[in-house]
Amino acid sequence: MITIRDVATPPAHGSPAVHHWCGVPRRKILWGCLAAAMTSACRHLPAGRPFRILVRSGWQDVNIGDIAHTPGLLAVLEHEWPDAEVAVWASRGMSDEVVEMLRARFPAVPVARGQLNDPEVQTLAQRADLLIHGSGPSFVAYRDVAEWVEWFGRPFGIYGITYSGAEPAVQRLLARADFAYFRDSVSLERALREGVAPARTGWAPDAAFATDVRNETAAGRFLSQHGLRAGEFACCIPRYRYTPYWTIRPGARYDEVRERRNCEMAEADHAPLREAVCRIVRELGMRVLVCPEDMTQIELGREMIVERLPEDVRRKVVWRDRFWRTDEAVSVYERCAGLFGLEMHSPILCIGRGVPAIVGRFEEQTSKGWMWRDIGLGEWLFDVDNPSDRQRYPEAVVQMLADPVGSRRRAAAARDRVWRRFRETIREVRAQAARPSRSAGV
Repeated sequence: MITIRDVATPPAHGSPAVHHWCGVPRRKILWGCLAAAMTSACRHLPAGRPFRILVRSGWQDVNIGDIAHTPGLLAVLEHEWPDAEVAVWASRGMSDEVVEMLRARFPAVPVARGQLNDPEVQTLAQRADLLIHGSGPSFVAYRDVAEWVEWFGRPFGIYGITYSGAEPAVQRLLARADFAYFRDSVSLERALREGVAPARTGWAPDAAFATDVRNETAAGRFLSQHGLRAGEFACCIPRYRYTPYWTIRPGARYDEVRERRNCEMAEADHAPLREAVCRIVRELGMRVLVCPEDMTQIELGREMIVERLPEDVRRKVVWRDRFWRTDEAVSVYERCAGLFGLEMHSPILCIGRGVPAIVGRFEEQTSKGWMWRDIGLGEWLFDVDNPSDRQRYPEAVVQMLADPVGSRRRAAAARDRVWRRFRETIREVRAQAARPSRSAGV
């Protein structure tokens, strides 16, 4: 039996083995030895022992969509792989509040934050048979995945990411995955074209569609406070071209070029949203909640939408003046008549609950917006760089809200298509897990 004590002390100076230690981080030697002892034991599961999955997710907490990736994938696995044991390896920045939210919904799922050599993460990593990199804007945690493969040689896969190109080292790692599912068809086509897609590859929607965390108490209190009744209000999400992280993260680098672009496009981008708000209030007699998906959008909503509305419309508009967790947002979205704006994941959260939602996208975003076309909602996808789309946007919002029965039927059909694909892909992953891994030796 190999113990930590056996491998934690380097050979004495002058030993024939000492050259193997020169320039090698001590923790790499430790984990290399542990991997040799554990990898063979994990290739074949002991009789009766459940398959163990470690989910690498939880990128940041300043955006309810980034938060939603994690409970979404957990919900997919809970539904489609119920006999597996699942744990979460999150980034160190995941807040205690978000961990609390995850544990409330998934009490049996351990959550550890940090790097692979942190004790809590080590404990989960040693037990896992498979690492799944969760949904995100890219292969976000490729460095962590590379360490996982180097130390353990166990399988890994990628579920529901956007691919916009990557440096050669990332491409090589991606190509060696046991499976990779891209969340939009544009990403899939590019990965195939560039030869970085592994043998088991395809399309799988962003796992955030499956997010079902709720905070009924907080949502009910907020809606009651502002006189918002279920089915009688719409939600509106503003967005900058580039998220100005320097305004919300201490020490974040100010980007003058991106700030200039944000200021240049703010009026053109938000004018269609204001027009839609005016028409919703005046023509449909509904109210509108202007709310954020990320922290930078709180003041943006006030400045570019609420304060520029005519007085008769402004009286019917509620401005959400503070950030919220994903569970409260989902509980509010479930009660709204529909959502529109320039974001992606609030619409995803809505469609996942059968609530109609329109997406506005622009050049600076990744190709994730094309998910709307992939799930059959192309008529609710608008390119705000296109003058024709900008002009048609307000009318589409009004039509969506004016036909609640038809719009909810369309949203439900898209949700069903998403879940069909979840079922198909997890079935494929389960079958793949029974075969020898391609990951070893990356």
